[in-house]
Amino acid sequence: MVLVGVTTAVASRRIGEREAIVDARTTTLVIAQGLVEPHVQNGLLTGQPAAVQQVRQVIGDVSNRSLRRVKIWNASGTIVYSDEPRLEGSKYTLGKDELAALQQGRIEADVSDLSRPENRYERGSGKLLEVYLPIRTPSGKRLLFEAYYDYAGVTASGRRIWRSFAPVSLGALIALELVQIPLAWSLARRLRQRQREREGLLRQALEASDIERRRIAADLHDGVVQDLAGVAYELAGAARREEATAPTTAELLDASAAEVRETIKALRSLLVEIYPPNLFEEGLEAALTDLLARTNGRGMRASLASDGLSEPLPPLVAGLLYRAAQEGLRNALSHADAEAVTVRVANDDVQATLDIEDNGVGFDTSALRDNTSNGHFGLIGLRALFADAGGVLTVTSEPGQGTHMHAEVPVQ
Repeated sequence: MVLVGVTTAVASRRIGEREAIVDARTTTLVIAQGLVEPHVQNGLLTGQPAAVQQVRQVIGDVSNRSLRRVKIWNASGTIVYSDEPRLEGSKYTLGKDELAALQQGRIEADVSDLSRPENRYERGSGKLLEVYLPIRTPSGKRLLFEAYYDYAGVTASGRRIWRSFAPVSLGALIALELVQIPLAWSLARRLRQRQREREGLLRQALEASDIERRRIAADLHDGVVQDLAGVAYELAGAARREEATAPTTAELLDASAAEVRETIKALRSLLVEIYPPNLFEEGLEAALTDLLARTNGRGMRASLASDGLSEPLPPLVAGLLYRAAQEGLRNALSHADAEAVTVRVANDDVQATLDIEDNGVGFDTSALRDNTSNGHFGLIGLRALFADAGGVLTVTSEPGQGTHMHAEVPVQ
């Protein structure tokens, strides 16, 4: 509104100034050709006193406060009349515009150059507007009529026009703003409502995912794991029964039981990854400690640094960061060929951050969007989840330089 108001003010003043200049041109045309020219005698070409006095009388009758100076030139550049008598008979060089106006019969207006010697007596008058046009003597010879006006009258006209436009312009702008304020308020309210709906949908999606993970973990624990445990016990019992009569068979049964027990152990680790039971009961730091302990058990050194986690994080935030840690560690184990990985998690009560750095082989991140066949699909999905929560997830890596994953999400 301020910008439009200022632009309108500047434009109105310029329009006013242009209109004032047009008025000055019209006034000069009326004075020169309508009042002065009929009283011009041929003797004015040479500055004869009688002819000069005739013009002086006419100019005296039409002079006003804004008309500061009048000069009449002949074609050779001699001032044959001026209301400043000291200029009469002086000869100066006419400018190109003045000669063009004299020769082509045009009327011109411009800011007067007070540094020119013929304008020395006007220098104390301030900025002047100079209007000039040709007039004719009875014999048809052309003279150049020049009128000098106070430029303050031009700017005053601009201000008058602006003042006439101002109430309408400012009133329209204020009315427009009053109309826009409710619209903007409504749009902002709708935007906040959509944001809340989006957060609610994200929360529901994560809760539904957690419920499904919990159900799958329970089904696996109560079904497949228990069945495999029974198979392991049966194989161990059969091995003991066959030990005396068929040692080879007993060894095979014993080895099979050991493999089944290892499978049960792997399944139980997988169950914890699918749904960590201590994430919401004990907090993110405890869940990450268990997650890194399993990583250490797979031959890669993993360390955890935490800051500001004394207060529990909201479930949505804790779940997102835990999933990001899972994905980062899974990629480090599966693709990075890293020897060590460091996990840092922090909370400053405004946003929670997670950083995972490994010293592995790295990769070209420019191909990450198209690379969904080697396990990086999870990163693309995680980015969408963090974006929906108002956060961000970035991955920085170069071949041979390791990988750094940074995640941040608002706490509130």
